[in-house]
This record gives sequence, structure tokens and C-alpha cells, in this order.
Amino acid sequence: MVWTWRYEKADGSAVTPGAGQEEFAGQGDAETWIGETWKQLAEDGVDTAVLLEDDRVVYSMSLGEE
Repeated sequence: MVWTWRYEKADGSAVTPGAGQEEFAGQGDAETWIGETWKQLAEDGVDTAVLLEDDRVVYSMSLGEE
């Protein structure tokens, strides 16, 4: 299994952040990484991060500070 994040604008269109695409061996690693980088991703124009296990959507979350 490979865990990745997909990045989107509020309208659902794809965003490619400056950090590039990361792959993780586990969900915990992916969640730790997003916790450390979400502010930079938001500055890069990412509104929503979607966690994927292979091609399956696990959940999505807003990167706004609300």
C-alpha cells in the first residue's frame, strides 16, 4: 500500500504544490507529514488535502485556519 496526498483548490481543481508529491509507507507517516507542512501547502494555494491509500480516498480536510 502507498499513501499519498492529493491537493485541491476550493473548486476541486488540482494543485501541484512546490513541495511536490510525497509517498508514504503508512497512514501515520502521511498524517505527520501533512501536520508539519500544511501551512506551506496553504501558502502554495492548496485549500484541501485528500488522503489516498493507493487510489482509494480515505478522507479530505481543509487547510484553512478556521
